[in-house]
Amino acid sequence: QVQLVESGGGLVQAGGSLRVSCAASARTFSSYCMGWFRQAPGQEREFVATISWSGGSTYYADSVKGRFTIARDNVKKTVYLQMNSLKPEDTAVYFCAAVFSRSGSYIDTRSHEYDYWGQGTQVTVSS
Repeated sequence: QVQLVESGGGLVQAGGSLRVSCAASARTFSSYCMGWFRQAPGQEREFVATISWSGGSTYYADSVKGRFTIARDNVKKTVYLQMNSLKPEDTAVYFCAAVFSRSGSYIDTRSHEYDYWGQGTQVTVSS
């Protein structure tokens, strides 16, 4: 069983930056591919970014590419999402998710492939 706890959300002006974190309880955190997803009011949950357990592979949604950076610290069992140049359309609840993977290069953009989810953290970008 893996427990995920997000933190770091808040209110920021457009153009600003924010970093959200996700702390995991897994004993073998370094064996999990991690992903960030978001859900805005009235919309479906959408993929944001993913990182392999080795950290060597990452992938981003087109809407955040060049502005967001996903990273992980396997010693601290934490995954981060650094968000720069934020836009009002980035306003959403941000969720981290984990899926066990045997490959150090495995990444996944599909929410249904993830087995564990955090409770989410609200990010609000004002115009």
